Amino acid sequence: MSEGHDLELLLKSHLPLIIVESREETRLLQLLTAQAVKQYRPLYRWSITDGLQRIDIDLAAAQMRVAPEELLWQIRRSPDGGIYILCDFHPYLDEPLHVRLLKDIALAHAQSGNTVILLSHRIELPAELTGFAAAAQLTLPGQGELEKIVRETAHEWRRKHKKPVVTDNESFRLLVQNLGGLTEDDARRLARTAIFDDGTIDAADLPAVIKAKHALLRGDAVLSFEFDTARFTDVGGLSKLKEWLSQRKPIFRGEQGTTPLDPPKGLLLLGVQGSGKSLAAKATAGMFDVPLLRLDFATLYNKFHGETERNLREALKSAEAMAPCVLWIDEIEKGISTGSNDGGTSLRVLGTLLTWMSERKAAVFLVATANDIERLPAELVRKGRFDEIFFVDLPRKAVREEIFTIHLRKRGLNVEEFDLELLATQSEGFSGAEIEQAVVSALYACHASGQPLQTTQLLKELLITRPLSVVMEEKVDYLRSWAAARTVPSD
Repeated sequence: MSEGHDLELLLKSHLPLIIVESREETRLLQLLTAQAVKQYRPLYRWSITDGLQRIDIDLAAAQMRVAPEELLWQIRRSPDGGIYILCDFHPYLDEPLHVRLLKDIALAHAQSGNTVILLSHRIELPAELTGFAAAAQLTLPGQGELEKIVRETAHEWRRKHKKPVVTDNESFRLLVQNLGGLTEDDARRLARTAIFDDGTIDAADLPAVIKAKHALLRGDAVLSFEFDTARFTDVGGLSKLKEWLSQRKPIFRGEQGTTPLDPPKGLLLLGVQGSGKSLAAKATAGMFDVPLLRLDFATLYNKFHGETERNLREALKSAEAMAPCVLWIDEIEKGISTGSNDGGTSLRVLGTLLTWMSERKAAVFLVATANDIERLPAELVRKGRFDEIFFVDLPRKAVREEIFTIHLRKRGLNVEEFDLELLATQSEGFSGAEIEQAVVSALYACHASGQPLQTTQLLKELLITRPLSVVMEEKVDYLRSWAAARTVPSD
């Protein structure tokens, strides 16, 4: 169903107030102009800078600069059954007189036929007016429209430079895919940025497009864009997790074989602190070759009733607009609990998240990490919420050798000069993060003494370190015991 048809239904439904939260003012005015002409109704536009002007016909001379209060009095007295678009009127909804005038207009709608449309990026409608209003949404361009935008931009470049844009089918597809979730104007602007830079559409354009897209969608710090995703070559172990993800990558990327499969939804990573859960989340985005977004529960919560849930809904909406992407919720248990000591906010947040998880359609792969399983509500961990729950355990000996190799090579050292088997043996009970810290500490000690790093210095650091598996032995043992029968081992 077209947006023009949706607007036509709303205008014919005798609703006195229509709310449109959108930044696409020009597009909405075009749609409403067509509907006003079709319904033989005068169409007016008002803004604080330009005043009131009829826009369905060319009457530029009839423009009148009127203040908000005067404008509402004028609409209240008018019997012409007009459509009045009030642009960015939201700051004036705090004035009691304005609220009462809008209510009077709504109450008189049956006699006057006047419809007021409030258009802004965000509108908080006073409670007195909610019963008279309906919300309308402008749908974002679909794949066909985005393809048309990119082709039109390419033709524009060709006309200007007298040569065609260089691209291939896959690069063209990825550019169109990553423009999804943007308005028509923003999509055209980013397509122009990608093409007019060098006359090509290739893989090198995508990082800049994704970064700019996130900047356009970002409203606050709740959802952050992680620029440095990892690769699983940087992660020791996790062989079963790597295999599981590699099997699902083609389906997540939209490749379907002879048997249609449901797209993967996400996974929950439980494990000992420092075992590599966060690195695995980053590597998942790297494996899928998609952006990584991080949802920060610490900045999500707001002291005002209802704002926390709204922050979450907007963050999830932004994640859907960035699709395809990986959404990473780190230490999810810190933002969701089943207690009631916060006035029920965490329970409402949980409900909002669970609803989104079950209803989302966009290609957003959710990776949640957790350390404390006792704080995770049963509603979240039951079968079906996530595709799988993996347990990231302390690394076994072979994996510890691999972790030492990764961190020594990362720092430009020749691993052949180290006794990796001995180091792996002496580091039993160490997490990946603790092994890395032992390498870092040994390098500092060698730098201070002016000596090259050798196995001896690494062994010394391992001997003086008390890993978490020793310091919090009971908790670590309980976690491993709990996970043994309830989760899938990641390695």
